[in-house]
Amino acid sequence: MISRKLSAGDIIDARCTRCREILNHRIVAMVEDKVVRVECNTCNGVHNYYPPPTVKEARVAEVGKEPSAPRKTSTPRSLKKDPTESDREEWASLKPTMQIDRAKVYDMNGSFRVNGLILHSVFGLGVVKQLIVPNKMQVLFQDGVKLLRCQ
Repeated sequence: MISRKLSAGDIIDARCTRCREILNHRIVAMVEDKVVRVECNTCNGVHNYYPPPTVKEARVAEVGKEPSAPRKTSTPRSLKKDPTESDREEWASLKPTMQIDRAKVYDMNGSFRVNGLILHSVFGLGVVKQLIVPNKMQVLFQDGVKLLRCQ
């Protein structure tokens, strides 16, 4: 097979930055033997030359073969704690210290304090964890943390 030297005006495959695919392009500019700019034959966009990706040897290797270099074994990742589980644990630790008779009934126009108890009509008893400006607060209920409107 004889390969001829590329020159301006020849058609080559390149990755188009506008179409985001490997398409036919016309060579617009070269520096010595290197293709620098191309024009897409599909969208007519002119851009720098990006060669199509080459097939990696690891992907071409047969399925039954062992990898050439053994992978490094590292310590297994520790699983992150489920956020709802940590909320339940925090609720369980706070529950014995709660004085239900001091709970303030939730009202969207009411004002609340951090660590104050509230009584919500749907979610039940809750503890204000954080006041968020403007007019919002995070409340820990038995079901988890909820974001509520406040004054």
